[in-house]
Amino acid sequence: MKATPVSNCERRFLLRAIEERKRLDGRQCYDYRNVRISFGTDYGCCIVELGKTRVLGQVSCELVPPKPNRPTEGILFFNVELSPMAAPGFEPGRQSDLLVKLNRLIERCLRNSKCVDTESLCVVAGEKVWQIRLDLHVLNHDGNIIDAASIAGIVALCHFRRPDVSVQGEEVTVYTPEERDPVPLSIHHMPICVSFAFFQQGTYLLVDPSEREECVMDGVLVIAMNKHREICTIQSSGGIMLVKDQVLRCSKITAVKVAEMTELIQKALENDQKVRKEGGKFGFAESIPNQKITAFKMGSAAVDTNNVEEQAEEIIAKADPPSEVFAKPILHTPGTAQIGEGIENSWGDLEESEREEAAEEEGESEATAFECQTVETEETSTMSETKKDEPIVLSDSEEEEVVILEPQELPKKTRTQTNSKQENTSKKAFNKRRKKKRAA
Repeated sequence: MKATPVSNCERRFLLRAIEERKRLDGRQCYDYRNVRISFGTDYGCCIVELGKTRVLGQVSCELVPPKPNRPTEGILFFNVELSPMAAPGFEPGRQSDLLVKLNRLIERCLRNSKCVDTESLCVVAGEKVWQIRLDLHVLNHDGNIIDAASIAGIVALCHFRRPDVSVQGEEVTVYTPEERDPVPLSIHHMPICVSFAFFQQGTYLLVDPSEREECVMDGVLVIAMNKHREICTIQSSGGIMLVKDQVLRCSKITAVKVAEMTELIQKALENDQKVRKEGGKFGFAESIPNQKITAFKMGSAAVDTNNVEEQAEEIIAKADPPSEVFAKPILHTPGTAQIGEGIENSWGDLEESEREEAAEEEGESEATAFECQTVETEETSTMSETKKDEPIVLSDSEEEEVVILEPQELPKKTRTQTNSKQENTSKKAFNKRRKKKRAA
């Protein structure tokens, strides 16, 4: 990881403030930032916020063959991920020194301390055991990732529930949460890491360093301890020489901080379990403030339903009386109507006019059909007469072998006459309709 560069002026300012026992966020030298624990909808998912540092912990499990040298013990697997989402200096897909350090420290804190009973994860000795995988994702880096990751890891393991299993002979049956309640992991103790930052070769000491303080510190001491004051692991980095009294002093501070943190974790787990049994809102939905736009549910406002009838009568009395005069609808063109507030419905009038028009059109269509029949009979009679009286003229030339029939022009004339008659009848019908509407 490429740390954010610190200017000489900022370095001098930070060191001068530490010498005067002052910190940028107003804390005392041995104070922790606010710790907040939020659980997800599923078991084994949690987010731990240490100030602005956020770490997501997720636990999963699967049945796998055991290791050959430990056939009756389950497998614990830990994975820490640093993405550019947490800080711009983190490079994706690359094993940085900080990532290797975090993975090793989490493994020593949780696996080597034997906080999880691995023998209880055995299903069939030498054949099938549970593999518990803990993934820690750093969501935001504002200093002291080690403490936040250790808290998120132990909280996720305590919150996780594995499926229940039954063995009959060589057959292994895994039950769903609907069939049988999931089984929690067997946790002996809760190891928690506490980090101490040293300045000016160990002269000054700070607990829970922030990101700016980590950039100017000379070294760091990490102590993992449980509430029984048992040291699970201890690690010093930075190349500074620590005196025995300084280490003892840090261990005493760690015992106090771990006791406070363990009580906070147990209270958070109890509250989550109580809410789940009562069927209330739990998980990340409960942790989101209601005043934000991303809230799942806003607080309902109280509505006063007393004296509703009296208030309604007062509103009606104060309102203006409705107008009794209604405007008459105007039909601008045939086929339209008007409906609106304070206007009578005119669709009934429109339907009556349409019925009258349809009846008139039927009568006109019958008349036109009768006229067309008479015209066709006249045409056929004229055609037969012309064929009898007039001879057929044939051309003498061999090239033109076309028969010319002179009475071809007669049907065209009759057709034009019928078309003109239809137009005249339609105009007359339209004029009649207009006169009727104006009279109405």
